[in-house]
Amino acid sequence: MKLLIVQPFLNIKGGYARVILKIAQYYDATIYTLEYEKDKTFDEFKSINIKTISKHVPFSEMLPYRASQGLRYGYAFYNMKLEDDFDLINAHISPSEFIRHKNSPVLWYCHTPPREVYDMYSIRMKGRSYKDKIVYASFVSVYKFLAKGIVNNIEEIATNSNNTKSRIKKYFMRDSTVISPGVDYELFSNKNDEKYFLYPSRITPTKRQEYAIKAFQRFLKMSSDKHYKLILAGELSSDPEHRQYFQKLSKMASKNVVFKIDVTDKELIDLYAHSTAVLFTSINEDFGIVPLEAMASFKPIISVNEGGPKETVVNNETGFLVNSPEEMAQKMLLVSENKALAEKLGRNGRQRVVKNYSWDVFLSKFDRLARKTIKENSER
Repeated sequence: MKLLIVQPFLNIKGGYARVILKIAQYYDATIYTLEYEKDKTFDEFKSINIKTISKHVPFSEMLPYRASQGLRYGYAFYNMKLEDDFDLINAHISPSEFIRHKNSPVLWYCHTPPREVYDMYSIRMKGRSYKDKIVYASFVSVYKFLAKGIVNNIEEIATNSNNTKSRIKKYFMRDSTVISPGVDYELFSNKNDEKYFLYPSRITPTKRQEYAIKAFQRFLKMSSDKHYKLILAGELSSDPEHRQYFQKLSKMASKNVVFKIDVTDKELIDLYAHSTAVLFTSINEDFGIVPLEAMASFKPIISVNEGGPKETVVNNETGFLVNSPEEMAQKMLLVSENKALAEKLGRNGRQRVVKNYSWDVFLSKFDRLARKTIKENSER
């Protein structure tokens, strides 16, 4: 199968990037992207054929950062006619699905409908100036208008969770096939407990690191052992909103809160291996790879009771699903004081990941859907 992948950016080490990497490796695919920063994403991309699209839109630099970014991405994919020989195009992060305007067939692996446009529109607009609100509202209207027609024509849509599947149904009125990402569980292990809680995720408002800080501060007040730390590990982009958010977190943090920015894969795996437990506080996360990596490391996962983790974390068996920072603090105290329980939760989690979330399982399901898409398109 000749597969082409389209994706706006490859400049962080998020879960979506790992999905793209695994698909590209499996099919020896070519990736088209506008932004590729090889030193900020997974090293394995260096062995992939990546073609960078250079599309400048006049006056786009005069717009707010994210509006300018969205305009460049949308313009590039909407107007792009691929000249390569291919059987199938695999689109990923929005607006890469706009590639369907001039190309087919397309299998869109929708990690989520753009949250700034839909479910988090009101939240993200609150912190913007009146001028920026007008600009963003205009761009959202244009995106929705274009997306409605394009998504209706896309041959097949896959997604990462039932949570995201429901969003696709709500906002695009399309059905989709759930194919949950995997994890390289053989790379993860449990070495010991060095008395810290770990929350590894990109530093962005949607990941809600302040929730973890509040829970940790409550935990310290309840615990007799004041040596525990909270480690917040993740990428910090150049996005002004993300930088402002990091400054906010820094002001909240006490001396027991440690930030580790842009850690390597090896460093992250080591952080998992030595943690007491792993926290996850993202707002209604699409899927969430962190709970899987925690369970692969034989560590209890303490996650907010919303979004993708409700599908991957088994409450009281592989970890805990909580509804407030106070409840999270209580579960942190529980696993810190009950090592036997922490070990049991970790063993259960590892077993669940090995059984249900391997990359072999993911790629097998993806390949079946990809070949089905090609076959049905050829019969039309």
